[in-house]
Amino acid sequence: MKNTIFDLSGRTALVTGGSKGLGLAMARGFAEAGANLVIVSRHEGELAAAAKEIAEGTSAKVKTIVADLSQRSESSRLANEAVAAFGAIDILVNNAGSNVPELTDKISDENWDRILELNFSSCMALARALVPQMKERRWGRIIHISSIMALGSKEGRNAYSGTKAALIGMCRAEAIDLGPFGITSNCICPGPFLTDLPGSVLTTEQKEAFAKRTALGRWGEPRELAGTALLLASNAGSYITGSHIVVDGGTMARVF
Repeated sequence: MKNTIFDLSGRTALVTGGSKGLGLAMARGFAEAGANLVIVSRHEGELAAAAKEIAEGTSAKVKTIVADLSQRSESSRLANEAVAAFGAIDILVNNAGSNVPELTDKISDENWDRILELNFSSCMALARALVPQMKERRWGRIIHISSIMALGSKEGRNAYSGTKAALIGMCRAEAIDLGPFGITSNCICPGPFLTDLPGSVLTTEQKEAFAKRTALGRWGEPRELAGTALLLASNAGSYITGSHIVVDGGTMARVF
């Protein structure tokens, strides 16, 4: 028997960056809870494989959309196609993001503008496009994937930390604007999850150092973020809004 407080039957979720890593894990978790999915990535082949994995053993219908969210026009197109596919989008998960490690006096305008658009502005644009139809139904969930890099940082992460911190501020404002319409907005701040992004920018020594900083002594598995996302996406999290939830294996608990 389903625990109805976490049940997403009849709901549709849009997950950007949904073809792998955290996005794929969250999408699969939603599918297992009964939701239909729209998953988004720049790579059609990866999306096809992800859709098959998400749907396997569930009743979920999965729509894939190729989009490059570093381009503002893509956010509007994506929102329109997603709503057209299912008639409504109930849950928006802004997960797509990237990072170009560059020091404060070295970062280029090109990299700054791309990271700002992808990590932050696209999240605003998608929320802006999808909120009106959520308001009509007086129910909606917006989940921004921030980072513990919003709360602390390291060298060369000014663009990444800046955009991830901005998401926390934006979700607080969204919570106030949208609360009267039954729509919540929250951030999840993951810590060390060994997905493609940290895998591509960290050395082996840095990966080991990150693991040692956690209270659990290891990197997280993407599946371990799905429960937090399901909480915020379902009626179980109906009274949580304007908040950020840290999921970091105890990394931020350690001072020294």
